Parts: sequence; structure tokens; C-alpha cells
Amino acid sequence: MEATLRWVLITAIAPVAWGANYFVTHAYLPAGHPLYGAAIRALPAGLLLLAVRRERPRGPWWWKSLVLGALNMGGFFALVYVAAQLLPTSTASTVMATSPMVMMLIAWALLAERPRLLPLAGAVVGLGGVGLMLLGGTASADVRGVLASVAAMLMSSLGYVLAKRWGTEVDVLASTAWQLIAGGLLLLPLAALVEGAPPALDGPAVLGFGYVTVVATALAFAAWFAGLRHLPAATVGLVGLLNPVTGVLLGTALAGEALTPRQLCGSALVLAGILLGRPMAGKRRRGAPPLTAARPSTPVLPPASPRPPT
Repeated sequence: MEATLRWVLITAIAPVAWGANYFVTHAYLPAGHPLYGAAIRALPAGLLLLAVRRERPRGPWWWKSLVLGALNMGGFFALVYVAAQLLPTSTASTVMATSPMVMMLIAWALLAERPRLLPLAGAVVGLGGVGLMLLGGTASADVRGVLASVAAMLMSSLGYVLAKRWGTEVDVLASTAWQLIAGGLLLLPLAALVEGAPPALDGPAVLGFGYVTVVATALAFAAWFAGLRHLPAATVGLVGLLNPVTGVLLGTALAGEALTPRQLCGSALVLAGILLGRPMAGKRRRGAPPLTAARPSTPVLPPASPRPPT
């Protein structure tokens, strides 16, 4: 149980960093350049992780890195950038929190991880809290931003489950680095074609991209994919509900967004959903022998007599 709790805490680094990422993107990064913003976020982070874990893709990981890079990094980062520019911090992070239920369904289909009662109940409670927080906001939600958030959530949910399915084949840092580099390389020519010249970056934008690249991308995704290796996809999805809680709190503390009693109740429900759906102590996989089962006795054989010298 201690090991499970440790991996839950490691995984939680990611949604907390991502919740703060909405505020940083909204406040400091240049608007109107989602493709360049996503490429600047992905490519340096991938090169940073590759410097830590110097390993090249082999065999099928060349195309798997491209698929995961497009789902988890390229398209996802661009859509999140759009959502963060069009929506308040609390709303942008809240829409993304619908992913636990989607991840459970995709994991059921691709990994045969049948949703258990407690994680399912936790997801329902957490989604109720998400809805309460979303309805409790005072700012109107831009439909384009909401659609971008929903598309990002669907794309990343599929990508995360595929990463869990394929992830045991390679080192987690190497896999994360390849995905980030693939996503960045896919975005750069598209950004040049659609958005023209790269945006000019002032001091705050450079610092903002520094946080986005190092903390909200390199560190966060390494922690997230490590959690996917050691925890069920349903549990990881529930931990992701910390994203909207962080977004709401930061939006209130730093961006001057109003925190209503309804949002406070929604945050409490989200945390209750995470606690309800966490892996319980004493759980064992089906077919595993009980921990207290006695080991079958084996006959004690007499020691073999030494061989005579030849």
C-alpha cells in the first residue's frame, strides 16, 4: 500500500503542474500562436529528457512515438493552448477533468481493465464536482474554447491508454522524450505554414515558456507516464481530477477570478472522488494466492555424498 501511495503522489505532480499551466499560458504566453506555442513547449522538453536518458527508438517505437507524439503532445498541446487563451483558468482546467470516465472506458476496450465499483463511483462523484465548479463560475465560457478542451481531453485519453499498453517495452523517460520530440517536429512545419513567423517573446513570455517546458511538460509527463506504468488507468484518471482544483485555486488567487461557494463544494467533491476511487489496501489480483496462505511443505533431502576423487 505504501508503494501505491507513493506512485499516486508522484502521478499527482502532473495534474497540479497542468492546472498551473493554464494560468501561465493565459497570463504570459503570446496569444494567437497555438501551434508555435505547442512546438516550443514540446521540443525543448523532449530534448531535455533525451539528454537525461540517451536512448534512441528501436523497431516499432519509431511509429509508436509518432502516434503517441501526435495524440499526447502535438495535437493535445495546440488544443490546450487555444483553450487556455479563450477560457478562464478555472473553466479550462475543469473541462479537461472529464477524462477519468473516458479513460476508464478506453482502458476497458483496449486493456481489458474492467471498471471496478469504487473507481467508477469515484469518477461519478468527481464529475459531479467538476460540473458544480463549471456551473459555479461567473465568467461566460467561449464555445470554441470548450470544444478545444473536449477535443484535447478525448485525444489525450486515447493517447494515455495507448502509452500504458505499449509503455512496458521501453524506459519511461526515453518514451516520454520520443513522444515530445515527435510531437514538436510534427508541429513545427504546420506552425510555419499556418502562423508564419514565430512570435516575438518578451521576458515574461520566456519565463512562462521556461515553466511550461521544464515543469508542466518534462517533469509532469515523466511523472504521469510513470504513474501509468504502476497504477490502473482508472486510478491515474482520478488523480487527474487535481487539475481543475489547482486551476480554480490559482485562478482565484492569482487571476482575480471569483471563487463561489458552489465551486468550493465542487472542489470538495472532486477530492472525495479521488479518495473514494483510490486503490484499497489488501487488494490482490484475481488468481493470486492469499498473502497468508501456507507454503506447501517440501521434503528435506539428505545431503549428497561427496564424489570420490578420480
